[in-house]
Amino acid sequence: MSHPPQHFQSIIIEHVNPEINGGRYPIKREVGDRLEVSVDIFKEGHDLIGAVLRHKKTSEADWQETPLQHINNDRWAGSIELTENTRYLYTIGAFVRTFASWREELEKKQGVQDDLSSELLEGQALLQAAVAYCKDPTKGTLQKWLTKWTTQQGQEAIIAIALNEELSTLMDRHEERHAWAVYPRELEVIVDRVRARYGAWYEIFPRSQGTQPGKGTTFRECEARLPYIRDMGFDVLYLTPIHPIGTTNRKGPNNSLKAGPNDPGSPYAIGSTHGGYDAIEPSLGTLDDFDHFEKAVRAHGMELALDFAINASPDHPYVKSHPEWFKQRPDGTIKYAENPPKKYEDIYALDFYCQDWRAIWEELKRVILFWVSHGVKIFRVDNPHTKPVPFWEWLIQEIQAVHPDVIFLAEAFTRPKMMRVLAKAGYTQSYTYFTWRNFKQEMTEYLVELTQSEMKEYFRPNFFTCTPDILPEILQQGGPPAFKFRVVLAATLSPTYGIYSSYELCENRALPGKEEYLDSEKYEIKAWDWDRPGNIRDYITRLNQIRKDNPALHDFENLRFYQADNDHIIFYGKSTIDKSNILLIAVNMNPYQTQEAVLHIPIEEFEISHNDTYQLHELLWGTYHLVKGSFYTIRLDPQENPAVIFAVRRWSRKEQDFDYFL
Repeated sequence: MSHPPQHFQSIIIEHVNPEINGGRYPIKREVGDRLEVSVDIFKEGHDLIGAVLRHKKTSEADWQETPLQHINNDRWAGSIELTENTRYLYTIGAFVRTFASWREELEKKQGVQDDLSSELLEGQALLQAAVAYCKDPTKGTLQKWLTKWTTQQGQEAIIAIALNEELSTLMDRHEERHAWAVYPRELEVIVDRVRARYGAWYEIFPRSQGTQPGKGTTFRECEARLPYIRDMGFDVLYLTPIHPIGTTNRKGPNNSLKAGPNDPGSPYAIGSTHGGYDAIEPSLGTLDDFDHFEKAVRAHGMELALDFAINASPDHPYVKSHPEWFKQRPDGTIKYAENPPKKYEDIYALDFYCQDWRAIWEELKRVILFWVSHGVKIFRVDNPHTKPVPFWEWLIQEIQAVHPDVIFLAEAFTRPKMMRVLAKAGYTQSYTYFTWRNFKQEMTEYLVELTQSEMKEYFRPNFFTCTPDILPEILQQGGPPAFKFRVVLAATLSPTYGIYSSYELCENRALPGKEEYLDSEKYEIKAWDWDRPGNIRDYITRLNQIRKDNPALHDFENLRFYQADNDHIIFYGKSTIDKSNILLIAVNMNPYQTQEAVLHIPIEEFEISHNDTYQLHELLWGTYHLVKGSFYTIRLDPQENPAVIFAVRRWSRKEQDFDYFL
């Protein structure tokens, strides 16, 4: 038989929201957000409860507190503003409001029970205890109330003091907290800079930014391309690997097994006699040239993202200095990387389960910190799902403890649960299945999951329309209309999206039966004609400007889907919290045929009556439409306008004009 416990917690604290996996993983927010927390708090009996949201930066020793407010049915809620790019801890504290509970009981007895002298002595004792407990200058004020209480004549006069609101507030603030209870877990929130949530990415192979076929460009020459990319409205310039490329088993054009003497090889086969992950491919220039390029990118209002690909060519320095870091076959050779049916004969994979795995972890941390010291604060990580999740959790936390502004994007096109756990483990952003969602219903269902399930607390999507490895079938077959409607979807559904350069040229030549580009620049140097006829550069430029001008597109959780009476037309909207910026977007997801639909506009959400006339300002083409009621018919020709982006405006009697909602 067991004995009663020495102590027990009578206040129940449960169902904290947000909380991921019982507090195992942090949630994510951005600087300037409010962390809104709700929780169930209750206790046996009729005592009144007080509750606080306890919070602090992980670097701080002392907790700060913000009161929680009772909502209903034992549910409490509160919020704090997240002002710094760092990690915070939060938890819940609750206690019995002893004086308030006594006061409520006194009010119930007043007028019903004649003699309340015993009850008033209880209240006096509580006030005396508060005076003794109080440690700040308010103690003098409490003492004055106690003096008034003890010198007052007559029961009614004392009751008037006991029920005074000022005294009640003082007691709530300064009496000792009885039955103090704390939620057993300290929860964490990663507060990233705003770029973690919002940005437009443009991906390039630095060597393919010139005009002469077969002649690669250096970083210095690549700077000439920056105004073009900036003027299209991109925020992040993402570079595929820039490190020395191996020669052993070098791949030729279209991933052929034999490379010619002038073939540059895949930049993902990293490492040669010129160095490894902290070195520059000599044909691109020197480290000084890279530093000059990084500064030029910033001078053009963008920032640089580097590809962190943990691939080692057979010529990588690690192969000689640390052969134990690789899987050895029984015959003593090293096994090259595979992802059946794909084979990477030019790449060795590090063995994260070798005996010296700790040294691998430390070395890769050193590599990241090396590039951070050269101004890089964004890393797109290649195939993170093929490395242990605990490694990423450790690495990201180690880096962000010193550099909280560093962003990690997980390029993990893999199983859903693995994608989710990588995000939980700390990845700032994640690639998604958007690339393969081609129909209205599946797109809607996927976006509802991302924005309205628990995933919204930790999974930030980056919607890439395509990548150097993936040319989706819809782009191969749908031509420019598909390129247009896909980029509108990416740029308006998600606050962060990206394109791979040549997307604006509608490049869609593929290897037969595959999602691979024909003559992919992964294996050869390209010289693109950036003014090629049929390009959609101006379209993308206008789209990016719309994104910058409309803060509703800077958020993700505000996405809502609305009814359109056509299975090919998807209809959705975004608005700011104060409704000062409201957008409605309709997209024809059929690149082959014109589609027509009746849009059901949720005017009640926008506080528009059925008798009001309001304006839809189409932002892509600059047209204006007057509407009355909740139905609006639209016709979308994929060759001309596969999508529309409407800013909703209503008539302002004061300004005698159509204004955004105020």
